[in-house]
Amino acid sequence: MQIVINGKNVEVTDQLRSYIEKKVTKLDRFLPNIGEARVDLASQSTKSAGDREVVQLTLHANGTVLRAEEHSSDMQAALDVVIDRMTRQIERYKGKHWRSLNRIQARDEVAPVELESEYDLVRVKRFRTHAMTVDEAIEQMELLGHDFFAFYEADNDRFSVIYKRRDGGYGLLQPELA
Repeated sequence: MQIVINGKNVEVTDQLRSYIEKKVTKLDRFLPNIGEARVDLASQSTKSAGDREVVQLTLHANGTVLRAEEHSSDMQAALDVVIDRMTRQIERYKGKHWRSLNRIQARDEVAPVELESEYDLVRVKRFRTHAMTVDEAIEQMELLGHDFFAFYEADNDRFSVIYKRRDGGYGLLQPELA
């Protein structure tokens, strides 16, 4: 497992780095074949001292992305809570969608953009995916904490987008060529 640690307004000391690596490597017991674990640390200026330190953990494993985030007054305490949340997410994921260890691992590639356009396109994200049902796409979207999720729909052999509606329901976009 590759562990990437980033700090924003935080000095990542050797002691903090070793603490993070020790905690994150334990997740390998629960979910084998974790390709990358990304830990983002941030210190924010907020009114509440209890929300200043932010830890976000993102795992890329078996074609799935899992994410957890915590705000706290202490960086190590926030990391402990994030590890606990991630452990529960892994258990929930394995209970619902565990199929095979031979899934293709998704790779996010950020390519430089050199397009002539009147709009300011700053990022292009390419990713590998596998066919899934609408229910699996909703679960993946919820695990990521996003409002929408683009996926290849297994039932119709086409790309679709699932999104969360303001009324709490879900919507499905199925584009057709004109």
